[in-house]
Amino acid sequence: MSSSQNWSLLQWQEHEATQVALWRADSTMTAPRRIVIADDSLAADSAYRLACEGQAMLWRGDFQNARQLLSALGRRLDKPARETSAKARQRRAGKEDAKPVFPHAFHLHRQALAQRARILSSVMIELDTRWHCALRRAPDWSEACREAWGEIPADQGAQSVIVPLRELLGALGAHEWRKKGVALAVPGMPEFSIHPHYGVFSPVRGEYLDLVAQAPLPAAAQQADAAVWDIGTGTGVLSALLLHRGVRQVVATDLSDRALACAQDNLQRLGLAQRVSLRKADLFPEGRAALVVCNPPWLPGKASSLLEQAVYDEGSRMLRGFVEGLAAHLLPGGQGWLILSDLAEHLQLRSREELLGWIDAAGLQVLGREDIRPRHGKAADSTDPLHAARAAELTSLWRLAPR
Repeated sequence: MSSSQNWSLLQWQEHEATQVALWRADSTMTAPRRIVIADDSLAADSAYRLACEGQAMLWRGDFQNARQLLSALGRRLDKPARETSAKARQRRAGKEDAKPVFPHAFHLHRQALAQRARILSSVMIELDTRWHCALRRAPDWSEACREAWGEIPADQGAQSVIVPLRELLGALGAHEWRKKGVALAVPGMPEFSIHPHYGVFSPVRGEYLDLVAQAPLPAAAQQADAAVWDIGTGTGVLSALLLHRGVRQVVATDLSDRALACAQDNLQRLGLAQRVSLRKADLFPEGRAALVVCNPPWLPGKASSLLEQAVYDEGSRMLRGFVEGLAAHLLPGGQGWLILSDLAEHLQLRSREELLGWIDAAGLQVLGREDIRPRHGKAADSTDPLHAARAAELTSLWRLAPR
């Protein structure tokens, strides 16, 4: 999985000499320019001050103490956020009709998340070229690293790699998700599990699966030789769901090699791999289909990490590409199923009129729409700065066809 764009050389001064290692990060964060050596003697307040000043800390102490320091930094970041939320609640209590001003509140929220990520990524760990860590009490997470990032390139001339501890913990978390899987209970379906890989979005928000499980299949898609497509397959969960519903064959596309490998793994686990053709493509494969299903990222915006690519769609590129190209890829009597949250509308990032305008301009009509309310915890979390938008959110399955 290694890619040249994820690797760069990092230099710092230690033991009165210039040290060189590879820098590895999946986020848009660039390699740090100022590095200090840190160990168990560093107090959390001092570490927080260094991080806020833009200095990265290369950890040389006990590994478990590094994890505790990271938690301490998180608590210091959470405290002002809690105080801000409390003040906002007090203001709303005094003005019952007061609401957050979107999209300004959304952009502030994203800025706060980016600042949080930068601060927490300032604690760095050095690993050797086999993904082993020499620090005291360091666990062997080399398998998780190899699953997430592949082999370390040997042509860079470095003998080690520097990784933010936050991303190292993310690789471990993804490894555990991959082992245990996500159990899904969808109405009318036998329970099954999906095993997300590192960098592939997990189907933890299951309400959209209910929509796909219950929407009426077009007659054309129920034929034995019907072509059914899953655009942007990710973990392959929608392909599996369509097959459980009685579809005979599915063509699933994605631009991400990680996603295609993840979908292949899941479909093999479910005994469905022979009925799905996985193809690397930007949206549509060649030809026409009786049913084309797509669950694009829901929010217009620039992704700052691998996982955010499943949430943010800069310029609504994938959404618009699907809508604009759908009619030309449908067989007579065929339908396109667009699965989309209206959260962007409540955040005032995109209007319903824009979406309907794109559908109309593409020569499509809306045959029907099924809606469902979210069940995730943030929808009921009044301390969330985007709570007003999340509480009003609906996820919809739009059934589209050429006019």
